[in-house]
Amino acid sequence: MTLVSFASVVGGAVAAGPEPPAATVCAACHGEAGRSVAPTFPNLAGQQAEYLKKQLIDFAKGRRTNEMMTTALAQVPRGDFPTLVVYYTAEPAAPGRIGDATLAAAGRRIFEEGDWPAGIPPCRSCHGARGAGSERYPRLAGQHSAYTLQQLADFKAGTRHNDPRRVMREIAGRLSDAQMKSLAEYLAGL
Repeated sequence: MTLVSFASVVGGAVAAGPEPPAATVCAACHGEAGRSVAPTFPNLAGQQAEYLKKQLIDFAKGRRTNEMMTTALAQVPRGDFPTLVVYYTAEPAAPGRIGDATLAAAGRRIFEEGDWPAGIPPCRSCHGARGAGSERYPRLAGQHSAYTLQQLADFKAGTRHNDPRRVMREIAGRLSDAQMKSLAEYLAGL
């Protein structure tokens, strides 16, 4: 199998291909084809290539920490990262799961409109109208609410600190626990 450079992954369309051998390590937590069945592990399928690349490198270099990821990545050569990025980016994203409709409606308001008096911009301004992300920002649509809630809490607490220019730490620091929960619920249903 030929490795594809990161530049070609982020520079153009990504075509689906066979599952790379390293994906078997990822599947233990992230599920078959990157669609996690465990609510504490993120879906990788359909994620933005640049974001996946950054997260893999950040975990490998210790800029983002998680004991399970550190253990798993010890089994994956860095040379396999581009192939994993291509594979997961090309996979169809996991479908959204609607949970608590009232909670999701409150989250939708924050996602669409923000909470300007609290200094919270609309999430859609970076993550896109349907939470699909862009080259620069991750896909949030269809992520498990438990995973999203934990990431927001980690940004707020500063235990996750691999966000460029502290953007997510600043925004999450202004979110109330109720706002974080409602946003996580809304995003899970997209």
